[in-house]
Amino acid sequence: MTDTNDQNNNDAGGHHKRYDYGGNPLAKEDTNQSNMLPAFGGAFQPGLYKAVKEQKIANPAPLGLSAFALTTFLLSLINIGVRGTSVPSIVIGAAFGYGGLIQLLAGMWEMAVGNTFGATALSSYGGFWISFAIIFTPGGFEIEPTYEEMTGSLQEFYDVFAFYLFGWFIFTFLMLMCTLKSTVAFFLLFFFLDLAFLMLAIGYLDRVDGEANTSLVKAGGYFGIFSAFTAWYNALAGILDRNNSFFLVPVAHFPWSEKGRERRGKATKNEEDKA
Repeated sequence: MTDTNDQNNNDAGGHHKRYDYGGNPLAKEDTNQSNMLPAFGGAFQPGLYKAVKEQKIANPAPLGLSAFALTTFLLSLINIGVRGTSVPSIVIGAAFGYGGLIQLLAGMWEMAVGNTFGATALSSYGGFWISFAIIFTPGGFEIEPTYEEMTGSLQEFYDVFAFYLFGWFIFTFLMLMCTLKSTVAFFLLFFFLDLAFLMLAIGYLDRVDGEANTSLVKAGGYFGIFSAFTAWYNALAGILDRNNSFFLVPVAHFPWSEKGRERRGKATKNEEDKA
């Protein structure tokens, strides 16, 4: 009884210091405290949240982020034209199997851990990659050849494909707005991705000699590369902890975020104490 009262007094007085595993909000130790965890890209959480009690499955965010990153990286290299590549057929396998199916499954598992943002984003981008693969499967659904057969050219296909990309630009912008109180790496993931969709969409509308604007498509490819690496970075942040690594990657909370305000408050208090 005495131990319980002492614990309650420590919690109420704020004297009990929580061990935070070097600042990683995915600490593996249950402290039985009701503190909200800060926004963290490694868990695909853009705001304050509580970990699900008695969680029976692992954090699915790094898996979904990795699936997104690899498929985006592959397509972006082709959009840039690295080593003269231009045909995206190799992406179809990754889009169906990894960026599509695996990312969609990760989104479903995000629902199980109570992460609405993660479920919405990962499931949606998993659907994006599956739909992308459907559009460009050679000899499969014949979407592109149908436009060419019915209209005599690919001009209308380029227009409607641009509309498709603009739709994803809008959706990504909505997701971006949800990251404004999170971390720099989390924000940059959606910022670069949004610019990639915008450049690609404009590139297919602003055609040169009847073909997609190469400069804009390449710009979209570069932004896609940046987005892929920030996705991998967030995935790594979600995997690393003191149990499997000698270091943790910094997550860089925005100064106006809850964690940022908390740190500023501690810094101000330390300066007052020194004075």
